[in-house]
Amino acid sequence: MALRLNDTAPDFTADSTEGEISFHDWIGDGYAILFSHPKDFTPVCTTELGMMAGMAEEFSKRNAKIIGVSVDPVEDHHKWKSDIATFTGNEVSYPMIGDPEMKVAKLYDMLPASEERTDGRTPADNATVRTVFIIGPDKKVKLSMTYPMTTGRNFDEILRALDSIQLTAKHKVATPAGWSQGGDVIITGGVSDDEARDKFGDFDQKLPYIRTTKQPS
Repeated sequence: MALRLNDTAPDFTADSTEGEISFHDWIGDGYAILFSHPKDFTPVCTTELGMMAGMAEEFSKRNAKIIGVSVDPVEDHHKWKSDIATFTGNEVSYPMIGDPEMKVAKLYDMLPASEERTDGRTPADNATVRTVFIIGPDKKVKLSMTYPMTTGRNFDEILRALDSIQLTAKHKVATPAGWSQGGDVIITGGVSDDEARDKFGDFDQKLPYIRTTKQPS
């Protein structure tokens, strides 16, 4: 069965460009962004890994660690890092997991569990290994998004979603479509009007079931 939101993210131990990773221990008390790739030395993924390298500081500000995983071995990842830096101008400083036996890919239901062949596989064989997971300090899956092979991922959206996840975990609010930091938020239905005034001050009653207020600090 595919991982669902609020499922516990499977723990694992694997080799990476930063040495052996015990995933839950590595996450610690913060958030983790796990993003997967079908093959090293592929063009779209090269741009993605470079973009995430350039955004690493923004994720760090939010107490979120970045970790990549590809079905190729760690030795290839080290060689790939040079290409990524050359093409994007960003040095990859976060760990990249080697998953040549596809253990992590299968554990996270990114490939069919019955898939046994590991050698001679092309990116097309690994097409479903194109997923992003946001995992919380409680080790629960907070978000997952799977992209097609030819569509580069929008990591600004992942950052925006992380902002929303962290905000709504702290306050009894939800974020509307297109929300970004500093925008108005929606007061959740379980909060009475009196409690809303106590928590947030003034709010706008847009519809009987929609109350908006300024983003809590």
